[in-house]
Amino acid sequence: MGPVELLHMSVFSQSFSPCGRFLAAGNNYGQIAVFSLSAALSPDATALSQKPVLTFTAHEGPVFSLLSTDCHLLSAGNGEISCWSWSELIKKNVKPLWTKRPNYKSSLEIPEINSMAFNGRDNSLVFGGGDNNVHVLDLEHGVFKSVLQGHSDYVHCVSVRDREAEILSGGEDGAVRVWDSRTGQCVHCIEVHKYESCARPQYGKWISCLTTDSDWMLCGGGPSLSLWHLRSLSPTSVFPLTGCQRQTTFYQDMILAVGEGPAVSHCLLGGEVKAQIPCTPQSVNTLQLNTNSTEHRVLTVGGSSDHIDVFTNLSYRTFSLSF
Repeated sequence: MGPVELLHMSVFSQSFSPCGRFLAAGNNYGQIAVFSLSAALSPDATALSQKPVLTFTAHEGPVFSLLSTDCHLLSAGNGEISCWSWSELIKKNVKPLWTKRPNYKSSLEIPEINSMAFNGRDNSLVFGGGDNNVHVLDLEHGVFKSVLQGHSDYVHCVSVRDREAEILSGGEDGAVRVWDSRTGQCVHCIEVHKYESCARPQYGKWISCLTTDSDWMLCGGGPSLSLWHLRSLSPTSVFPLTGCQRQTTFYQDMILAVGEGPAVSHCLLGGEVKAQIPCTPQSVNTLQLNTNSTEHRVLTVGGSSDHIDVFTNLSYRTFSLSF
């Protein structure tokens, strides 16, 4: 890859291997790079340890989303999802186990798949994208089992609440929809931009990030990043962050968020922004915490750069991996 391609590279997605020793990252050129965290974090690490152990082309367009299950890596591109075996990838065998395409309305339509979530309750994959629908793929039998219809514009993000048998989706239409995963019915529709405390008309109404933890939901995009209680369906905290947030996660008694601007924001549950930690990309798309291995417990951040920042301590960037 030449210097011009590297200059214009964006990292869209990341996922840690089930053992926690490897990190997969997907970029705008359809490539997936696999990095060895054990090599990069070892006391004898060299510059070479921060380069991929394997890079391969997974899709023709960008790799919008990556997700790991117990032994597989799932990647989503334009209109298709591919599955790879982690044990084979580690041996540098890059043949996918399968590639599946949902039945879209027209053969001319190849909508991007923006977001995936694993539903452990019934071993299914939930994903949403450019056709305005949320799809459910049965991973056991490899069949698409349902389509959740209701969004009037494309779906940016999905999340699963296993215990409650609920799927949440956020879209360009400004709605967060809560679905019953057993019946496929929409049980709630929250229009975040209609709440005065969250609305930011100058940025629009679209929902770009969504995550849940038991009875709590974080969502943001055009509207401010906000914390919601899912039983009362009301916002309890609104975070005064500038720009649109693209990914957010709960971490201990804090919230981590990334989006426009070269920083990882640390917020307290009450709504205060505690810190903004500088990072390499000028705009950040993806934030991932490695909870699969205590030995390699790191936060990794990727965006508008060919570098992926690694934080061993949340208060500063330790080093960067690079494509």
